[in-house]
Amino acid sequence: MPADLRLGNITNLDVGQAVDALANAYGAVIRAGLPLRLLPSVMLWGPPGVGKSQGVRQLGARIAAECGKRVSITDVRLLLFNPIDLRGIPTANADKTLAVWLRPQIFEMDGGADVVNILFLDEISAAPQSVQAAAYQITLDRRVGEHALPENCIVIAAGNRVTDKSVAVKMPKALANRLCHFEIREDFESWRAWAVRQGIHEKVVAFLSCRPDFLMQFSTENDDLAFATPRAWEMVSNILNYVSDDVGAVYPLISGCIGGGAAFEFRSWNDLYARLPDVEAIFAGKSVPVPREADLLYATVSALAAHARKHIDDRQGIAHSLAYAVKLPPDFATVLFRDYMSLSPELKNSLITMPDFSAWLAKNGRYFNR
Repeated sequence: MPADLRLGNITNLDVGQAVDALANAYGAVIRAGLPLRLLPSVMLWGPPGVGKSQGVRQLGARIAAECGKRVSITDVRLLLFNPIDLRGIPTANADKTLAVWLRPQIFEMDGGADVVNILFLDEISAAPQSVQAAAYQITLDRRVGEHALPENCIVIAAGNRVTDKSVAVKMPKALANRLCHFEIREDFESWRAWAVRQGIHEKVVAFLSCRPDFLMQFSTENDDLAFATPRAWEMVSNILNYVSDDVGAVYPLISGCIGGGAAFEFRSWNDLYARLPDVEAIFAGKSVPVPREADLLYATVSALAAHARKHIDDRQGIAHSLAYAVKLPPDFATVLFRDYMSLSPELKNSLITMPDFSAWLAKNGRYFNR
């Protein structure tokens, strides 16, 4: 993220770091049995497509896994709201002597002890200031008028910065001071760990491992409508996973997501896959040559990680792949081992006990620990 686009004095984190910080904070409060209103509402700033919304979903998954709670996320796009949508529609009471406000659906949350709710106020910086003003009470008092959020609710807002030249208006100081602010930046290593767990197509992961500069190509200096971002690469992954993994066949769709320049580089790089080692043969324990070229090594590592994710219970096959992995250059073996460990806690624990990994780690620990 260019330095001149960053916000002045707030914490600058990648998505993974932000999720870690928030999961640790909310987890401590939840495990102590304390109300979540004790922690401030959170504001995530960042350029379009950097992963703010995805980070909220990752946070929900972390809380569910680590605290044993069922997590429900209510996604509210404030750009589409007006103030009355937050307060509710006024109507007469039973004897028609007073006005009462019908409860908006966003306040219909499960207050049960086994549930954590996340109210996600997305695009808050794009909302008119009248709507931002209506959000004051939600962020600080966790209510609007007589409508209150349950004690088990987390409030997180997100939006683009004014400097991004997207739809954004300056946030009033009164609202800003009610929030704990994080600026979200792209980081390839954090994205890769998420992408391997999420099942992002191996060709996307491998290409960006070789060319991480293409992960985020958002710029305010041009009027490009299609450009590479983490969100756009997820769209490309969906095309490859669910339409066709033949890059040439779906090239117009890919170009429409990430722009012509990035799509051309991706298609050119994809020719490497014709020379990719036989991954199924590696998992079967057969002898397979190790490639020498760096870009083909990246592709091999991504293909092995993708295969392991799809066959995560095949411990024998994974053991065979480790026997192959220890023959890779140490930097590439390190990437693969970290990918494997990110797939599941069970696989991580199993990996540590495998002789090939233990022997490799004793010899190459300096690569793994740096």
